[in-house]
Amino acid sequence: MVRALPPLPTTLRPTLDGARRTPRSPAEVWAARQWINDMAPRLARYVPDADRRQTLLTRIHQEASLAGLPPALVLSVIQVESAFRAEAVSSAGAVGLMQIMPFWIRELGLPADDLKDPIRNLRYGCTILAHYLAVEDGDLTRALARYNGSLGKTWYPERVMRALSRRWTPAAPGLPERLTADR
Repeated sequence: MVRALPPLPTTLRPTLDGARRTPRSPAEVWAARQWINDMAPRLARYVPDADRRQTLLTRIHQEASLAGLPPALVLSVIQVESAFRAEAVSSAGAVGLMQIMPFWIRELGLPADDLKDPIRNLRYGCTILAHYLAVEDGDLTRALARYNGSLGKTWYPERVMRALSRRWTPAAPGLPERLTADR
């Protein structure tokens, strides 16, 4: 028997609307290109095709920025969730790069949305993670645990943070060493 879900939290709509209003300056465009160039060789292990890798990194940076998330955090979540396999489906039914549960389509999208589409999946995943960061007042550990469905446990946030520190922490000078979220 399928159980009805609670209504969409009122905090989620402002997160979505706010993300759409932010223009990008030339300095932000330059910083994005530098970040993509720094991350491309690190992602080659998971995504060998250079064009696909460039496209994916560009989109990750765009979606993370729209949601007010550090792009390196999104890379870390994807590594832990799906190892960058867009077609991944978990035993619980989570789908795609960021392992989105299909019920989110009813909450955020349209019935035709394909969660295996990397672009659509990134939009959902970044929006959901930004929402949980807002709900948890910026507490990344709790937000990551909520994202994974393991609130109250730390094993998942620890895995994401380990991936972040070992593989995705930006090396370029001038980029923040400490992870922060704009929420």
